Amino acid sequence: MSRKSVLKAALAVGPAAALLGGGTALARDKAASGRPLTPTPYCDDGDDPTPPQTEGPYFTPGSPRRSSLTGSGSGTLLTVSGYVFGLGCQVIPDVLLDFWQADAQGAYDNIGYRYRGHQYTDASGAFKLTTHVPGLYPGRTRHLHVKVQAPNRPVLTTQLYFPGEPRNNTDTIFDPALLMDVRDGGGGKQGSFDFVLNIQQGGGDPGEPPGGTWSASADYRPGDRVTYGGAEYECLQGHQATTGWEPPNVPALWRRL
Repeated sequence: MSRKSVLKAALAVGPAAALLGGGTALARDKAASGRPLTPTPYCDDGDDPTPPQTEGPYFTPGSPRRSSLTGSGSGTLLTVSGYVFGLGCQVIPDVLLDFWQADAQGAYDNIGYRYRGHQYTDASGAFKLTTHVPGLYPGRTRHLHVKVQAPNRPVLTTQLYFPGEPRNNTDTIFDPALLMDVRDGGGGKQGSFDFVLNIQQGGGDPGEPPGGTWSASADYRPGDRVTYGGAEYECLQGHQATTGWEPPNVPALWRRL
């Protein structure tokens, strides 16, 4: 499905209610410019796999396939919906989205699958999660965890954040690029977010990575400069590059110039 089809469908819904501290641009809005989209940032707090002796908000593989997590507990209803795009503004079907979060008290279930579940985007590249607003986990701002993976592609591990949260200013992992649009509605909160995966679309081989001097398996030192996807980046920490650690995906390793 083309970006035009998605945009027409989104506009048909009509203007949304006033956003809460929001106005965060969605990828479907940016796609109207016709320019390539910027990939969704990688954001991982090192929480997988689960060490058996450690408690914490760890990822648990094998979650049940379900789009509603409300049976896990109670709280303020939250729906999160959106699309998954590639760099060429085209939606991607059959993308795996594996969500997990804290309950209303800020606690994670590290034994079972409360507030954990996975789903796939439909033929239009759309997804919808129904859950409850997560509580505050110690030291963190309010957030949702998610792993996003297109068929036969690397996994993007990231987090979604809520606008207007006081802890957004103190959470060292917080990234404003991962803010959802959140509004009141449906008896609770309604959030919107579009993921953009680092996948080439349009002309050429869709399996080819964006051109540039960055190379997987290369060793980089602080201060080294590379190009990737038409942008220039400076290395912040020494490391050996690997697939999935492309400069746009790991802001801890690369700074865009």
